[in-house]
Amino acid sequence: MPLQNFFQKYDKLVLFDTETTGLQYNRDEVIEFAAVVVESVDGKPTITTQYDELVTLAPGSFIPPMIQKLTGISNEDVQQKGLAKTRVCRDMAELFQGNCLLIAYNAHFDLSFLYYMLLRDGDPAILKGKDKLDLLTVYKDRRSYPHKLANAIEAYGLSDKVVNSHRAVDDVVATVAVMEAMAEERDDLMQYINLFGYHPTYGLEGKPIGSVTYKPQPYDSPIPLYRK
Repeated sequence: MPLQNFFQKYDKLVLFDTETTGLQYNRDEVIEFAAVVVESVDGKPTITTQYDELVTLAPGSFIPPMIQKLTGISNEDVQQKGLAKTRVCRDMAELFQGNCLLIAYNAHFDLSFLYYMLLRDGDPAILKGKDKLDLLTVYKDRRSYPHKLANAIEAYGLSDKVVNSHRAVDDVVATVAVMEAMAEERDDLMQYINLFGYHPTYGLEGKPIGSVTYKPQPYDSPIPLYRK
């Protein structure tokens, strides 16, 4: 199985997703963090750990009505069920420890939010030196626009198995399924490690991640990004 190639280099894969109060990395807040750990068990990629927690807001902050409608997460939910950011940062450090590959769909977005949360309430150094894989970049090389996670789920025939619900726990499980389908389709995922694409018209949103190489990636390019 192509996914087994990862375990020649990494002890585990950590796929993750966030829900946030908005799109501004250095201003908005994470309200849900979910992750799964995939390890090789008896020669087969297996989910060995699942994590999903709501995250409390800073004093005076709130979830905009549009985000509440999109995610189904209310201010009361994070107040009553959310963990403190310092606790989530400690849990994240444990999940990310060791020789692991960090994977997300639109990874630049999620990593930017995690960095700023760790900067305030944890240790951003836990992200340093970790290889990173963005499955959105892969999907843009494989399929025509649009490129949302929901489109990838449909394109790979996964609609009866997973859902893009805009809840981090569901979306990270969907990301695992999409990754598996991508690996079966074409054995080149390793080529995308630490390589993120961005649309040349709109540019990169937010600050670049030091360990990542960014390249312009127009829609419907006939050449894979790693060959440019």
